[in-house]
Amino acid sequence: MGRNMTVNELVERYLKTRTGVKPNTLMNYGFVKNILLKEEFGSRKISRVKTSDAKLFLIKLQQDGKGSSTIKTVRGVLRPAFQMAVDDDMLVKNPFGFQLAGVIYNDEKTREAITKEQMKKFLKFVHDDNVYCKYYEVFYILFHTGMRISEFCGLTLKDVDMKNRVIDINHQLQRTSWGEYVIEATKTNAGTRKLPMTDDVYQMFQAIIEDRPTDLPEIIVQGYGGFLFRDKNGMPEVAMHWQHRFNHAVKRYNDIFKIQMPNITPHVCRHTYCSNMARARMNPKTLQYLMGHSDISVTMNTYTHLGFDDAKDEMVRLEELEAAKKEVEKVTGEKPISQKMFKAI
Repeated sequence: MGRNMTVNELVERYLKTRTGVKPNTLMNYGFVKNILLKEEFGSRKISRVKTSDAKLFLIKLQQDGKGSSTIKTVRGVLRPAFQMAVDDDMLVKNPFGFQLAGVIYNDEKTREAITKEQMKKFLKFVHDDNVYCKYYEVFYILFHTGMRISEFCGLTLKDVDMKNRVIDINHQLQRTSWGEYVIEATKTNAGTRKLPMTDDVYQMFQAIIEDRPTDLPEIIVQGYGGFLFRDKNGMPEVAMHWQHRFNHAVKRYNDIFKIQMPNITPHVCRHTYCSNMARARMNPKTLQYLMGHSDISVTMNTYTHLGFDDAKDEMVRLEELEAAKKEVEKVTGEKPISQKMFKAI
C-alpha cells in the first residue's frame, strides 16, 4: 500500500503497534479515530499531506469548536503515525513535525492553587457543615499531602503504615469509561514514593480507619483489597466520587457566603499543597520527591509562579534577618568573619 495509504489507514496501522497501553490511552485512541473518520483529512493519501495541510487541518479543528486539549490529543497520534511512515521509507518528511505553539491558540484553563487563607476557610466550612463534615478528613489529607486523587483512591489499609506513620504510594486506582476497575502503576516512576505523615495527617487517617465500615464486602481488584473508601456495594470509590463531593461542597459554600470560593477539585488541592510548600521555602528537590514529579522543571514552575506578595514577604524576611544580625553584633561586639581576614599562604 505504501504511499497510497490514507491517513486513517496509517493511524490504524500505527495503533496496532501500540500494545500494552493503559485503558485511558486506549480510550483516547478511539476518540482520535472517530474524529478522523468524520474529517475529509482522514481519507487523504499520506503522500499528499504537506506540512501546511497538517497545520490547516489542526486550525480547522479549532475553528470547528475543538479545544486545544483535544487538538493536542489528535496531534499526539498523527505525529508518531507519520513518523512511522518516515521510518518505513514511505515518506521523506513528517508533515506533523512542527511545534504546535503559534498554529493554534491555547484555550485551556489553568488549574490554579487557591490561597492558604481560602484553604483554611473552606476546610473550616467543611468541618462545621452538617452535610459535608464526613468528608473533612479526606479533603484535609488531599490539601496536606499533594497526592493525586487516583493515588488516594488506590490506597489500601496495607499502604497506610500507622505504626511508622508512612503512606506507601505504589499504584493508582482507575475506573474506565466502560465501568471496569483497574489498578495501574503510578503515573511515572517518580510517582512511586513514600510520604511521611505529619501529626495532623496521621490523625485524619486514624479517623478514617476507625470509621471504616466493617459490614461491606471486601472487593478485590487485581489482587488489591482493603480500600479505604467503598460504595454501598463494596466497590472502591474513584476520582469521580470525590470530584462531585468537592463540586457540591463549593456550591454550598458559595450559596452561604458573599465572598465566593473558586472552583476546587482534587487536582487544585495538589496544586495548593505544592504552592504552600514552595512558599514555605521547601528545598525544590524534596518537593519534587513528595509530589512525585519526574521532571524538576514541573516543580520549579511552581516557584516561578509565586507573585508580588511572595517576593515582598521574602524581602521583608531578609531585612529582618539582616537587622537581627546587626543587633547581635551590637550586643556581642563581634562582627561576622570576612573573607578578607584570611590570607593565602
